[in-house]
Amino acid sequence: MDVRRRLTLFAATIAAAPLVVGGCTAGQREAVKPGHGKAAAVPSVTVSPADRTKGVPVSAEVGTTVSGGKVTAVKLTDDKGRPVPAQPREDGSGWVPDRPLENSRTYTAEVTATGDSGRTTTQKTTFTTMAKSTKPTITSELYFTGKQTYGTAMPVVVAFDPPIPKEARADVQRRLFVKTDPPQPGTWSWMADGKQVEYRAPDFWKPGTKISVRSALEGLPIGKEAIGDADHGATAKVGRQVSLEIDNATKQMSVFREGKLLRKVPVSLGKSSTPTSSGKMVIMEKFDHTIFDTRGSADPYVVEVDDAQRLTWGGEFIHSAPWSEGEQGFTNTSHGCTNVSAAAADWLMGVTQVGDLVTVKGTEVKLDQGNGFTAWNVGWDEFVKGSALPVPAGLKPTHSATPHPGAVAGGSAPAPAPSKSNTGG
Repeated sequence: MDVRRRLTLFAATIAAAPLVVGGCTAGQREAVKPGHGKAAAVPSVTVSPADRTKGVPVSAEVGTTVSGGKVTAVKLTDDKGRPVPAQPREDGSGWVPDRPLENSRTYTAEVTATGDSGRTTTQKTTFTTMAKSTKPTITSELYFTGKQTYGTAMPVVVAFDPPIPKEARADVQRRLFVKTDPPQPGTWSWMADGKQVEYRAPDFWKPGTKISVRSALEGLPIGKEAIGDADHGATAKVGRQVSLEIDNATKQMSVFREGKLLRKVPVSLGKSSTPTSSGKMVIMEKFDHTIFDTRGSADPYVVEVDDAQRLTWGGEFIHSAPWSEGEQGFTNTSHGCTNVSAAAADWLMGVTQVGDLVTVKGTEVKLDQGNGFTAWNVGWDEFVKGSALPVPAGLKPTHSATPHPGAVAGGSAPAPAPSKSNTGG
């Protein structure tokens, strides 16, 4: 059904922007370990923000550049002497505070580097943050909720309103953090219009993986005209591996768990005037009961629907359709949704999770990138082209980039916030 009504999705509002700060050479002091002579090399340290800088964004991090050694300690305190917890970047280029700094406050950072000789250098910088900005904000939504269990295909998705311009995407991406335990690195990929960015690894997540996400974006200026609005984080885990394959040729849905076929379910897909999209999508949200309301459209109606699972922003769902059970397995009659029997829909709700992969093939139209969680709708080589930052060359799928949907996770790997509507029938 073509429905224009927006449903509330699990979401956390965030915003994004770049930070430009200078280097600092003031306040440096050095220490020599006993027994080391003057000939021993002394590491050189550059720290940002520069000493006595004013008007620093609250998104500031302590940038560090070291020559002849490595950073061995960073201490960040506020103007009352209280420590400000921060975490190092993986590449060692800086330390990111655990939460945004406060407006119109003064902070002091001390960075200590140690050279191979054992000699140390400590550099100190003091800076003051800007007053609360009056610039318009760019809002965003983080589609990743804490304390949830997701399917193995669940990407981390952030949507922006208004879209992020291409020249600002690298700065935004640098402030989006994903950590996995056990480690399973991935990358971000932007939709062409800048309304959405998605993160995934080359392979499906391994069941049991813990995923921690932070959008450290509050106060980041975006160009000269806007500023970010929030900073959010969430930690969730990955559950069992489940995937669905829907074949228009046979009008059957195959349901896999851990790579094994559990059941085949007859379906009725979208009729020729309102076809179902073909592609690789992900279950976005699940409803025991909802209402499809298309009033105001060319085909207005209101219908109550049970056991509905969203697949696209545009309103394609898998849902219970007792009115079409006679056609399921034989004829397409829906407005774009995947219709299944009431009994099958109820069974599916107990099997699937948000984040499970759903593959539809053989229909008249292809799924548009960005119409839902579409990180798996392209192969890995195409996906990484959407990153605004360099992607490590060794980051590759273990085998095929487009496996059978029943492939076991972790092995053979396969807008404004986007407008949402409901489809059914």
